[in-house]
Amino acid sequence: MAVHEHPHRRSGFHLPAWRGNRTVPTSESTAVADTDTHSLRAYSFASLRLLTGFVFLWAFLDKTFGFGYATPSGKGWVDGGSPTKGFLGGVAAGPMESTFHSWAGDGWADWLFMAGLLGIGLALISGIALRTAAIAGTAMMALMWIAEWPPAKHLSDGSPSMSTNPVVEYHVIYAAVLIALALASAGDTWGLGRAWARLPFVRDNQWLR
Repeated sequence: MAVHEHPHRRSGFHLPAWRGNRTVPTSESTAVADTDTHSLRAYSFASLRLLTGFVFLWAFLDKTFGFGYATPSGKGWVDGGSPTKGFLGGVAAGPMESTFHSWAGDGWADWLFMAGLLGIGLALISGIALRTAAIAGTAMMALMWIAEWPPAKHLSDGSPSMSTNPVVEYHVIYAAVLIALALASAGDTWGLGRAWARLPFVRDNQWLR
């Protein structure tokens, strides 16, 4: 069976791509498609950054003022409540159960936890210091993962733990999101990431980006 060459391929002539009412070279149309894909990716990461930032910032505000959601009204930090006492005091599984109980309600634990929530939330909303936020947020999520201890099938009192996944649960997902946002420089779109990166002390210390 004879093999027939495509007439345009044989002559080295390529049909141009059409865009609207004008002819657009193939290389230009590819560049436009790449730009559109890049923009869509940037906007997607920026949206994820803002949503995640609101999660952390809302947690800080609710625990501070007691809006009546996760924190009952009148039980906020400003009302004398402890942001860590309920969570750490309720740890019922894992190798650090007694350690977390001893930390519950301590002033240093409250301040460190709340500073972390506020700092990570503001960093994500503004788009600056995402690498620092990723490090701090991953450490916080790791401690909270240990506190909930998903691998346990039973709590210390013998009741079922009701763990939905022994390894990957929402704290792991949040940590992965924080790392991905930092690696993608998600603060450059809809944020102050580019301006922050141009500051002299940030240029000299790239981990601050």
